[in-house]
Amino acid sequence: MNAKLKSTIAVALMSCVMATGAATAQTKSKAKPAPRQPHCYDVEVQRQKQIKDEHKIAGTALGAVAGGLLGNQVGGGKGKKVATAAGAVGGALVGRKIQENQQNKTETVIERRCD
Repeated sequence: MNAKLKSTIAVALMSCVMATGAATAQTKSKAKPAPRQPHCYDVEVQRQKQIKDEHKIAGTALGAVAGGLLGNQVGGGKGKKVATAAGAVGGALVGRKIQENQQNKTETVIERRCD
């Protein structure tokens, strides 16, 4: 082969090697983007309070006792027994309703949320 052809081939090979090396170097040097940081914020949330006595037994029982005691103060003889029973029933209904009203309250809590 003649010298001019050899030098042309050598230059072409060198340029290919350099171009490939430069492309590889550029690919390796590309930095990965930083992971996106989550955006966090606080939110006030209204929710119903946790019910501890779902069947309202405590309010009903206390109301019945209080109503029975008040009913027992009224009347005499058989009327006293009827008044005690009526007071107990009325007191139970009132006590249950009072407890229901107390349990239906809401509470405000702060929750942390992130996108």
